[in-house]
Amino acid sequence: MNRNFKDFIKNYMILPGYSLFRKLPVINDLIIFESNMGRNYSGNPRYIYEEMVHQGLDKKMQCVWVFEDTSTEIPGNAKKIKRSRLNYYYYMARAKIWVFDTRDPKYIKKRDQGFYIQTWHGTPLKKLGMDMDDVFMAGSENIMEYKCNFYKDTKKWDFLLAQNEFSSQIFENAFAFSGKYSPLQDIWTYGYPRNDILTNKNNEGDINRLKSKLGIPEDKKVLLYAPTWRDNEFHDKSKYKFVTDMDFDLLQQELSEEYVIIVKYHYLVVEDVDWSDYEGFVYTFGALQDIAELYLVSDVLITDYSSVMFDYCILDRPMLFFMYDLETYRDELRGFYLNVLEEIPGPISKKTEDLIEDIKNHDSDEFKKKYDVFTQKFVKYDDGKSASRVVNRILELKDIDKVAKHQKMER
Repeated sequence: MNRNFKDFIKNYMILPGYSLFRKLPVINDLIIFESNMGRNYSGNPRYIYEEMVHQGLDKKMQCVWVFEDTSTEIPGNAKKIKRSRLNYYYYMARAKIWVFDTRDPKYIKKRDQGFYIQTWHGTPLKKLGMDMDDVFMAGSENIMEYKCNFYKDTKKWDFLLAQNEFSSQIFENAFAFSGKYSPLQDIWTYGYPRNDILTNKNNEGDINRLKSKLGIPEDKKVLLYAPTWRDNEFHDKSKYKFVTDMDFDLLQQELSEEYVIIVKYHYLVVEDVDWSDYEGFVYTFGALQDIAELYLVSDVLITDYSSVMFDYCILDRPMLFFMYDLETYRDELRGFYLNVLEEIPGPISKKTEDLIEDIKNHDSDEFKKKYDVFTQKFVKYDDGKSASRVVNRILELKDIDKVAKHQKMER
C-alpha cells in the first residue's frame, strides 16, 4: 500500500474515529495487553495475562491482545486484534487498564479514568531516555527531540514495573518517573513476571518438553547467543540489522561435536540471514519466540550489552560476554550504568577464538563471588511469584471509582 495513501487513511479516517471512540464511556472490566509493539506474545504482559487466566480472571474481565499477526495462538478467552486497525483504536479508547512493555504511538492518549501499567522489558545496562547524551536511532533527529518525545510518552504511565531497586532508581531519572514529577506515578519493584517460568519450570521434564517443541537436539549442549541491537545499524524506523563479528564457521568447526547454538534476534531486529550452511548447528528464532523458553533449554548464555543477563542469571548457569565493539558501544553509542569490566559475572571476549576458549574452559568457581553479588543485586525478587503480585495490584485497581475520581481531580 502506498505510504501517502496509508497516511491519508490514518489522518482522515482512523484518527477521527479514535477521537469519537474517546467520547464513549470507559469499560471498567476491559484490559488490553501488548508486547514488543504487537510483534509477539511474550514478556511481562504475557505472563501477567497467563496468571490472570490461571486465576480465571479472563472469564470475569474482557481481555484484549494486540498483535501484528492475529493468528498468534494464546490461551484463555482474550480477544485478538490487529495493531493500527480501527478496532485497535476502539479498544485503546475504551479500556480501563493498559498493560504494555514498550512505548506506544505518540498520538495514542490514555483516558483520565484509565490506568497505564508499563512493565518495561529489562533491567538497564545501557543508558536510557533522559540519561542519554546522544541518539543514533532510526527516526530520531536529535537528542533533544528524542528526550522530548520520550518525556511525553512516560507522562502517560501510571505504574512502572521494575525488576529490582537498581532499576527503580535508574527509571526515576531516565524516565522522569517519580513523585517529584507526578504524585500519581508509582514504581512497582516486584521482580519480572516473565521470569517466573525460570523458577517454576527449571526441571528436566519441562526442559525436555521445550526442546522437543522447539526442535532442539537433546544429545548436545546448547549455547544461546542473544545480542542486543545497535542504535546506528538499521534498515528503517524500529527495524534494525543483525550485526555481529562472530565467526560462525569457526564456531561450527570447533564446537559442533559437543554443542549447538541458538541465535535469538532482539525483537527490534528485522533480518533475513541465510543460515543454511550451519544446518544442524545453528538454530535461529525471531521476534515471535519467547526468549524465556530459550533460556530454559540452553546450558550457556552468550550475550553482549543486552538485559538478558539480568534474567538468565536466575538459572545460575554460565554467562559469557562477546563484546567485540565494547569501547565504541560504551563511549559513543550508549554508555553504561554499570562498570562492565568489574561487575558482570563472566569472561569478556572480543574475538571468536577467545570466546571458544571461554566456552571450552569456563570455570564457574572463578566467577562465583561476582555471580552471587550479581544475583543478589538484580534478581532477589524473581522468586516465581512476580506475576501474582502484579495481578493483585490490578485487582485493586478494579475498585477504581474513587481512585479515578481522585486522579482526574489531580490532573
